[in-house]
Amino acid sequence: MKPMRIALTKGRLEKEALKLFDSMGMDTSTLYNKGRRLILPVSMPGGVQFEAVLAKAADVITYVEHGVCDLGIVGKDIIAEYGGSFYEILDLGFGKCRFALAAPRGSDFFKGYSTKTVATKYPNVSRGYFDRKGMDIGIIKIEGSVELAPLLDLSNAIIDIVETGSTLRENGLEVIEDIMPVSARLIVNIACMKLRKSEIEAFVSKMEECL
Repeated sequence: MKPMRIALTKGRLEKEALKLFDSMGMDTSTLYNKGRRLILPVSMPGGVQFEAVLAKAADVITYVEHGVCDLGIVGKDIIAEYGGSFYEILDLGFGKCRFALAAPRGSDFFKGYSTKTVATKYPNVSRGYFDRKGMDIGIIKIEGSVELAPLLDLSNAIIDIVETGSTLRENGLEVIEDIMPVSARLIVNIACMKLRKSEIEAFVSKMEECL
């Protein structure tokens, strides 16, 4: 049987995942010396073979959903924004931050009856948040620094990922309301969970021991 494949979100979550893999006793030497390779062999004690696939966050979901990767490590922010058909198995506890609504310091976003505008990289999360509040909001998709939008009078507020809040403060913004906590999650392809149940359960069990 071919090695199981696990898709890793490149960047900060990749580095945290490597620390976890090391604590599980996995041979991750190829991931520390990967060069420009995007698919790399890793192994667990006992000779269990894996392939690690390095991908952008949204692509991790795509690869797991379509079954070309059995498992994936991706942030809850990406899961909340893009959704998909897979099992969300484990909260890995790293990459912690939160979705938050933020606006210029001293402004009252919820005051008045005029339609407000919000800038965000996460339109689906934002729409769901305001739908739950029963608010009609204009949403503008921004790819770069969303903090610019209220500074340029493009929006009344933003919804974004917040870790320490320092970027908000330096740009005269403040958190009005926290929306949901975010951290890295382990996801599993639905069909693979049935076809490779014992392998995946053993991997998840070992991961839980080391968290």
